[in-house]
Amino acid sequence: MTQNRVLVLDKNRQPLMPCHPARARELLRKGKAAVFRRHPFTIILKDREGGEVQQIRIKLDPGSKETGMALVAHFARRGPTVIWAGELTHQGAAIRKALEQRRAHRRFRRAKLRYRAPRFDNRTRREGWLPPSLQHRVDTTMTWVERLLRWAPVSALSQELVRFDTQALQNPESSGAEYQQGTLQGYEVREYLLEKWGRKCAYCGAENVSLEIDHIHPRSKGGSDRVSNLTLACRPCNQRKANRDVAEFLEKDPKRLARIEAQRKATLKDAAAVNSTRWALWRGLVAIGLPVEVGTGGRTKWNRHRQNYPKAHWIDAACVGESGGAVRLDADHRPLAIRAMGHGERQQARLNRYGFPVGHKAGAKRFLGFQTGDIVRAVIPAGKYAGTFLGRIAIRFRPSFSFVPSADGKVFDVHPKHLTLLQRSDGYVYTQ
Repeated sequence: MTQNRVLVLDKNRQPLMPCHPARARELLRKGKAAVFRRHPFTIILKDREGGEVQQIRIKLDPGSKETGMALVAHFARRGPTVIWAGELTHQGAAIRKALEQRRAHRRFRRAKLRYRAPRFDNRTRREGWLPPSLQHRVDTTMTWVERLLRWAPVSALSQELVRFDTQALQNPESSGAEYQQGTLQGYEVREYLLEKWGRKCAYCGAENVSLEIDHIHPRSKGGSDRVSNLTLACRPCNQRKANRDVAEFLEKDPKRLARIEAQRKATLKDAAAVNSTRWALWRGLVAIGLPVEVGTGGRTKWNRHRQNYPKAHWIDAACVGESGGAVRLDADHRPLAIRAMGHGERQQARLNRYGFPVGHKAGAKRFLGFQTGDIVRAVIPAGKYAGTFLGRIAIRFRPSFSFVPSADGKVFDVHPKHLTLLQRSDGYVYTQ
C-alpha cells in the first residue's frame, strides 16, 4: 500500500521536493535531517540550502462534509503523479447545531425575563458573507492550502469550482461549450440527478443498484430534456413505466406520486449553496497569485471513469480539471485523514436546560505546559497501561489527563509527568 511522500524543507525552511519515506528514514538515521512536523510528516535538512524542484500542483475537490486534497508532481518520465493526498473532514454540521442551540437559549431567556423593547434591525452583512457553517469549510480548506504552500514547492492550483453547471442543467440545448455537445453533458446531468434523488430509484426506492435516467413526462408525449423532467429509475421500474406518464404509472400509489411531483419541482438552491462556498474558495485561491485551474464535477467524474479509478475524495481531487485527464496514482494509496476539531469554544459559561448559566469555565487553556489536542508520547512505566503510546490528550486542571492513543483509540487517564510533547494542537486530528 502506497504511503504519502514525506515533505522536505531546507535549513532555511524553504520547501524542497517531497521524498520517499525510506529516503526520509535514512536521512534521519544519519543525522542529516530532523523531524519538523509529525502530521503531515515533514523533515528539515540540517545542511542543505536550496535545490532543484519539479512542478507541483495542489488539487482540491471541495465537498459539503469532506474535501479531497492531492499534490500532483509533473515528472519528466512518468508525467503527472500523485505524491501526497489528504481528506479533510469539516465540522460545519456541529457549528450549525451549536448556533441553533445558542439561538434557542437566547429566545427562551428573553421570553422569561423582563420585557425588552424591540430594536431596529440595522445590521448589515458584508459583501460575500457566508453563514458560519459554510465559511468554516472555506477557512479550513484555505488553511491547508496555505500550509502546503509552505511545505511543498507548489507552482499551480486546481479546484473543482462548481459541482454542477446550473446553466447547462437548465438549458441542456444551449451551445458554446464542449461538454454541452459531447460526452461530458451526460456526466453533468447524471451527477446532479444522483444528488437530487438520493442515489436511489424514485419509483421503488431501490439502492445500490444500476440506475437509469428516466423522463417523468415521456418525450413521446411532449416531455422535455430539462433536468426538472428527469429522474432516476432502476431497470425493472424503467421498463414497467415504458412511455407512460408518471401519474398513470403511479395511480395506485398517490403518496409516492406526490413526493416525486414535489421533488421534481425543487429548485437548484442546494447546488447554488454548494457552489457559493466554492466561489468563495476560488477567490481565496486567486488571491494567492498562482495560476488556478478550474473544472466541474461532471468533468471530474468523467476523468475518473476514463482512467478506471475508484470513488474517493482524494482521487476526485487528483482528477479535477483538464490536468486530471491523465494522472498516475495508486488506488491503494493511504491518504492522510484530517478532521477539524476547532481551537476550543467561545462559550464562557455552562448552561442549564433553560439557558441560564450554572457555572463558568476556567479561563486558562494550558496546564503544566499542555493543552487539549496536543500530540504526545506517553511512556508509562508500570500499571495496567504500561508501555509506550502515541496519541492525543485532553487536559484537566489537575495532574490527570485524558489520553487517546492513535493505535486503538481506547481512552485512559495518564499523569502529565509521563508525557513528552511531539506537536502542539493545531485544531485538527490526524489518522494515517
